[in-house]
Amino acid sequence: MARHLNPSRFAVRLNGAIGWLARRGISLAGAADLAVRGRKSGEWRRVPVNPMTYGNGRYLVSARGNSEWVRNLRAAGGGELRVGRRIRPFTAVELAPAETPELLRAYLARWGWEVKAYFGEVTAASTDEELRAAAPQHPVFHITEA
Repeated sequence: MARHLNPSRFAVRLNGAIGWLARRGISLAGAADLAVRGRKSGEWRRVPVNPMTYGNGRYLVSARGNSEWVRNLRAAGGGELRVGRRIRPFTAVELAPAETPELLRAYLARWGWEVKAYFGEVTAASTDEELRAAAPQHPVFHITEA
């Protein structure tokens, strides 16, 4: 099972601000507000994420590993992405780590500056073997908008 890196106090506040902006229609670097039902409470839980388009698909990558939103998304099977008034319900399917190295490379090419602390020495320029080794620590979901 993938590890989970808890956010710092600063990151919690920054994520709160980025989510607040996304809910009001201001997307920083492609961020959207992810809403997923809690696996225990059933309450909506929100966190900003960077949805990624790659090829013909859309994906969510967890830079922090087996985070709460990842566990909730596994249980719920879907959620909502919001930027401003546009709310896009979606279903999600988690990909096997063996399927994700090229997606991780694309994600790091786009957002590596933002998430490099969570990937250690792995970058978009890393070898396929290094990306395969990191893949189990960074769950990836293929999302399909409803």
